Amino acid sequence: MKQSMYPLAVLIGGACFGVLSTFVKLAYGEGFEPAEVSGSQFLAGTLLIWLIFLFTKKQKISFKRFGFLVLCGVPTGLTGIFYYQSLQSLNASLAIIFLFQFVWIGTAIEFIIDRKKPGMKKLRAILLLLVGSFLATGILSQGFNDFSLVGAGWGMLAALSFSIFAYISSTVGKEVPPIQRSAIFAFGGLLITMIIFPPVFLADTATVTAIMPYGLILGLFGVTLPPLLFAIGMPHVGAGLGTILTSSELPVALLMSVLVLQEDLVPLQWIGVCIIIVGIIYGNVGHKVKKDHDQIQSAKAS
Repeated sequence: MKQSMYPLAVLIGGACFGVLSTFVKLAYGEGFEPAEVSGSQFLAGTLLIWLIFLFTKKQKISFKRFGFLVLCGVPTGLTGIFYYQSLQSLNASLAIIFLFQFVWIGTAIEFIIDRKKPGMKKLRAILLLLVGSFLATGILSQGFNDFSLVGAGWGMLAALSFSIFAYISSTVGKEVPPIQRSAIFAFGGLLITMIIFPPVFLADTATVTAIMPYGLILGLFGVTLPPLLFAIGMPHVGAGLGTILTSSELPVALLMSVLVLQEDLVPLQWIGVCIIIVGIIYGNVGHKVKKDHDQIQSAKAS
């Protein structure tokens, strides 16, 4: 694969997450609860990625390694659960501002664990993204009327769990084929979702039939594609740049709200979107993709 494709994979993975908020809003509008939305999302998404995995090349791994990778998939489930909880007490604009803090949290995690000090270019890119996100969410025009400390706490937990998963995607299980690794991660996300939200809705056929169209869309864009794309790209770009690239989520979320929900954006929000795009480009230009081939080959041999 061309080196330029690795950042693109992470960028598209982040954009996939931007699709979710629109369909979560639509599902809530139909009267569904977070447990039904999260449960159907992870059931559908995990089934999709495992169906794909069945038709791909597999690598034999130990039961202990499998269990460890399942555990590493837990943050994928927690991110959705935390974010959907924040949406219960915050409006979408405020909730996404707190989720968007993954932009700097990812770099902080990389510094704490790997002692990788961010350069000035990366810090400037993060600043651009944070300024752009503040403008893009429309807070200046809409205010903080619906602010809730509880909702803010859930949003920050979502940002933290998302950043942890981004770091895991860049460091853990790089010797395992991306589709296989993604399928195992998805299974971990499904398990934690089922533990926190027992799937009692599955006993009601009418509810399952009604929620599944949303579950399929949310599963595809929230469970199947992002972990797969991150598994392909993150090991080569690293968690720090990876979180910058995944900020493509916010512009996509806003565009979806305009195209699907018919919401209006004020000029400042469009300026914010443009600043985010500039920040992503600035942070990525001149970045050298990490060469992990030899490292992966040695891991396979062991």
